[in-house]
Amino acid sequence: MATPRDTFRTFAIAALVGLVSACGPGEDEKPGGVSRDDAKALNAAAETLDARPQPALPEATVPAQDAPTPSAS
Repeated sequence: MATPRDTFRTFAIAALVGLVSACGPGEDEKPGGVSRDDAKALNAAAETLDARPQPALPEATVPAQDAPTPSAS
């Protein structure tokens, strides 16, 4: 016959195994916490943005100015 101590030990070990197995990452998550479906959607959006033609950048109309020199006090 099992003693109460053995019964408690068995229950405690089973509970620890259950808790540890619940702590692992899910199969659908990546290290960043994004699910596979979200990662696919983000990749598709990035490809769409990369495929768009880039607008021409305007030329600078104001010449660069030198930094002011500090006054001696």
